[in-house]
Amino acid sequence: MGYRVAVVGATGEVGRTFLKVLEERNFPVDDLVLFASEKSEGKHLTFKGKEFEVKALNKQRSFRGIDIALFSAGGGISKEFAPRFARDGVVVVDNSSAWRMDPQVPLIVPEVNPEDIRLFSNKMIIANPNCSTIQMVVALKPIYDCVGVSKVVVSTYQSVSGAGAKAIKELEEQTKAWCADQPIPNPKHIPARIAFNAVPHIDVFMDNHYTREEMKMVRETRKILHDEEIRISATAVRIPVFYGHSEAVHLETRKEISPEKARDLLKKAPGVVVIDEPDKGKYPLAVDIAGRDEVFVGRIREDLVFVPGLAFWIVADNIRKGAATNTVQIAELLVKENLI
Repeated sequence: MGYRVAVVGATGEVGRTFLKVLEERNFPVDDLVLFASEKSEGKHLTFKGKEFEVKALNKQRSFRGIDIALFSAGGGISKEFAPRFARDGVVVVDNSSAWRMDPQVPLIVPEVNPEDIRLFSNKMIIANPNCSTIQMVVALKPIYDCVGVSKVVVSTYQSVSGAGAKAIKELEEQTKAWCADQPIPNPKHIPARIAFNAVPHIDVFMDNHYTREEMKMVRETRKILHDEEIRISATAVRIPVFYGHSEAVHLETRKEISPEKARDLLKKAPGVVVIDEPDKGKYPLAVDIAGRDEVFVGRIREDLVFVPGLAFWIVADNIRKGAATNTVQIAELLVKENLI
């Protein structure tokens, strides 16, 4: 059985990756409908060797007959159009932040809380978490289930692709200028120069002086794990890497756990790859994991502040597992549970 699948925001970085991942994972697509802004109308994208024309997303369209829509078009577009798709009987899996904290919308990472998929029927919308949250909770889950987690301190080192195609180009242009000993162009899409720099400013600052990106990790992790008691502090930093977010995570666990036991749990966890031989120079690196769908964990060790506690390093491709792949995995879960 095949499904009529819509991709909203099809011409963007994540939208194009949706198509790649749908094809790679052989999702049962019977027909494909591509939507983007009016300026992209008439463009053609290839899926399984066939070309599909991009249609403009507008209020006049009916979306009846579509089974599932994968959204990656920004929170404003999602707020306006996801309910329109839902009213026409379409299940929406949304990649923006628009619906994540809505109590009637499940926030899903299939390796972590697949059981929540059945909670989507109130609004016909399912939310895909923030990219940094996804990779962290995939690594937290086996430890949380075994010994519990009471506190998390996380610092992220996030690639420019998380800020979109224009940020990727900005890093390219600044790097080329620096290498040519020319004036470095002023930043337009990242708050400060990104070439050969680290910028501790992702999204806007909130009243508590944390950024919205940092608070997403706090709130989304609690919702996904169904645990409002976990205390989380995050610092999100943009670094001059094209693809792949890295995170340094420090946990206080509710019960004692050895690094050896944690390593064994993570090796058995779905969607996790452990690379943890630091004495041999083996640990996850962003340049090595680009294009992969797993969450990579290394530097697993006893924490020197939290007792009992653990520290480790997590790396994942933010465009794939942090966005497109997780969204397609949610669609696969819907098929598996006969919900579409």
